[in-house]
Amino acid sequence: MMEQKWKEYARLLVEVGVNIQKGQTLVLFCPVDHAPFARLCADAAYDLGAREVVNVWTDNYMVRAKYLRAEDSVFSEFPQWRADMFYALAKQGAAFLHLRANDPENLLGVDPERILRANKAAGEAQKPYRALSARNVYPWTIGCLSSPKWAKKVFPDLEESAAVQALWDRIFEAVRVKGDGTAVEAWKQHTENLRRRMKILNDYNFKSLHYKSANGTDFTVMLAVNHVWEAGGDVTASGQPYMPNMPTEEIFTAPNRTGSNGVICSVMPLCRDGNVIRDIRFTVRDGKIVEAHASSGEEVLKNAISVDEGASYFGEVALVPYDSPIRRSGVLYYETLYDENASCHFAFGHAYASTLKGGTQMTKEEQKAAGLNDSITHVDFMVGAKDLSITGTTFDGREIPVFIDGNFAF
Repeated sequence: MMEQKWKEYARLLVEVGVNIQKGQTLVLFCPVDHAPFARLCADAAYDLGAREVVNVWTDNYMVRAKYLRAEDSVFSEFPQWRADMFYALAKQGAAFLHLRANDPENLLGVDPERILRANKAAGEAQKPYRALSARNVYPWTIGCLSSPKWAKKVFPDLEESAAVQALWDRIFEAVRVKGDGTAVEAWKQHTENLRRRMKILNDYNFKSLHYKSANGTDFTVMLAVNHVWEAGGDVTASGQPYMPNMPTEEIFTAPNRTGSNGVICSVMPLCRDGNVIRDIRFTVRDGKIVEAHASSGEEVLKNAISVDEGASYFGEVALVPYDSPIRRSGVLYYETLYDENASCHFAFGHAYASTLKGGTQMTKEEQKAAGLNDSITHVDFMVGAKDLSITGTTFDGREIPVFIDGNFAF
């Protein structure tokens, strides 16, 4: 049964996630420890008519060894050949499938300054590649795979093999894989449910949202004029539908870059750069994070909002009900792809141009003038408390309940 579920999951990621087309190249990022699963994805892609599957292997051990032992100058550089390769493939319209099986604390104890410099170098070198993503030139998807260190972090009381299996079970549940071939159809139904609420939000056309909860959150976010709420996938400029995140439970849009004020507090740990950041508290003035605190990982957090000017402004506001399937599982995943789909969240950094009417056809200057934030980073943090209330204010001054006690009011 396990192999059958793996095959169905691989097919789902390729067919619904990136929605591979006949003659299209698939770029497949996968941890070396999961080579058998990568082969299932490759088979699924070729079965659907892929032109070629390009492998890009990742390895947590090698990443940690590099940060601890490589020459210091390495972290101010990014291989130009690597940036050029990704840009060329993206420009051709290749599909990008990113498979993760990260150890949440892989970089614990690593010099944060090295991580900061490496992030800046990678971000700068890959700007042309990321610009194509901002214009929706190519489809991409992120999915997760169970691994021993991640599983033991999530299920510390279980023996390793049992923890790995328990995490696989949760992953399959979250992505609607049962091993009976029904996952693709289940995703179509799920997408329609998300889009129902998306339409309601777009019809209201809110000017701002006010967040309030007992943990200290008292925060007003202005939304970009002509913003668009999105959910249940995206579509490339050439008309190819795809699902960026699997799983997904969110409905999201763009805040106005300089229109947020107040205090916003996290409700879940954030795993960033191989470190766990807990109890985030941001004070925001005119859109900019002016104070950043955390009970652990504060230096890593402050580095994360300092990689460039845009990193200290918000690029995404996302709504997820407290009783979402992932939150109901009762599991803290220490993986943003999963935890963000258990909670309302914000992202500091880059804003998606597709969340603005005509945004993907605008220049960077036009996007900025319309209120979108730009950055080489995009980091989600979770704010969806059980008692969270969100009140939307329309352009004609009406106040509409959006969330009551952590869940949608409609």
